[in-house]
Amino acid sequence: MLAVEDASAAAEWYKRALGAVELWDLGSVIGLEVGGAAFFLGQPENNGWETPVKLGITTTRIEVFCDDPDTFIERAIDAGADGSMDKVRDHEMPWGKHRQGSFFDPFGHKWLVGDRSPLKKHNK
Repeated sequence: MLAVEDASAAAEWYKRALGAVELWDLGSVIGLEVGGAAFFLGQPENNGWETPVKLGITTTRIEVFCDDPDTFIERAIDAGADGSMDKVRDHEMPWGKHRQGSFFDPFGHKWLVGDRSPLKKHNK
């Protein structure tokens, strides 16, 4: 669950920027899905967790594996995400090429987005 100050506003951004689909909405907690992967947003209520904005540092790193990381990241940046830290590029890995980049969403969460290559079994 991603900690956000305003779950409704954050859900609207994720829908616009990432093509998220709303699963359900309880007001301060909202279920979303991107490309078949569910994730949740929640507003901290002095109950042992906090938003990255309030803490001043990211608290979560979300990793997404998809067919087209370039387009996924470009869409997020076009909607206001900060993609300046790690541009999409090819990484040489033991299993071969892995294309990945990252962005920070407007709520302080870091997203790493790459192709599906790490999802296959790799023998040493």
